[in-house]
Amino acid sequence: MATLRKRKGKWQIQVRRQGQPALSRTFILRADALAWARTVEAGMDRGDAVVDTRPLRTLTVDNLLERYLGTVTVLKRGATYETARIKCLRRTSLARLSLVAATPDKFAAYRDQRLTEVASATVRKEMALFRHMFRLARQEWALPIPSNPVAELKPPAHGKPRNRRLSTAETGRVDAALEKLRSPMMRALIRFALQTGMRRGELVKCEWHHLNEASRTLLIPETKTDTPRTIPLSGDALATLSSLGTNRQGAIFPVTANAVMLAWERVRAWAGMPDFRFHDLRHEAISRFFERGLSVPEVALISGHKDVRMLMRYTHLRAETVAARL
Repeated sequence: MATLRKRKGKWQIQVRRQGQPALSRTFILRADALAWARTVEAGMDRGDAVVDTRPLRTLTVDNLLERYLGTVTVLKRGATYETARIKCLRRTSLARLSLVAATPDKFAAYRDQRLTEVASATVRKEMALFRHMFRLARQEWALPIPSNPVAELKPPAHGKPRNRRLSTAETGRVDAALEKLRSPMMRALIRFALQTGMRRGELVKCEWHHLNEASRTLLIPETKTDTPRTIPLSGDALATLSSLGTNRQGAIFPVTANAVMLAWERVRAWAGMPDFRFHDLRHEAISRFFERGLSVPEVALISGHKDVRMLMRYTHLRAETVAARL
């Protein structure tokens, strides 16, 4: 039964049924309040599930981000990077929206505005985070959110793949810059990255017991895709490891990922290549593997790519190199 009362110039109506949560709404017009009550009562008569959405009025997107950070992000291998991303999201006007007001059009407007400020890859990651967060809120956190406001939104298009390669002259400048590094181990790490195409996080977590010199292979136990892989090593890669000496205990490269980035910043500055990122070494290595005649399955074994399309985004063959093989 519906109970109607006027309060502070507005009409507040409440619908109660035995065994069902009480539902209430406030309207400016009395007719709108009565119409809403009839709709709710008709749904109850049909046996439709009654959902109390009042918690959505006091909870905000920021509340969900805070919970996601404390229960989901902290368990991820990339927690440091995602924590920074969530802190940025919590400072936006989107975070201040109540869950009632968190509608698809709000997230679409945010997406379009962000695309004018940052790279599409950044926006894709942010929208993927929101999509997963709302799915958890509905399915596991028992919040009465009627639908995921991000689920049907079109994600930003992939940005153009980087096609930055090292020229012969630049390779020489990098070699010269590496010699300026005080740490022989850091010089070896950067050379090994170019010889194997390994990611920065994979390099700093490899240990000597993962190396099998007899078979010329290296086990990479922790990868971005959570699938360990064993890669073959070239003669140059083995020689790089041999240059590190005979004390083969613990980590092969006992440094942090941040230390690697700081060292690379110095190297590319000395080499006069401010636009060449450390991750571009992986692109360069994979492209070289193909230029040497390795097949797609062989390169995928080394790189760890499961999707051939993504592998192709990392591959930029030089026309002159292919022409020489014809």
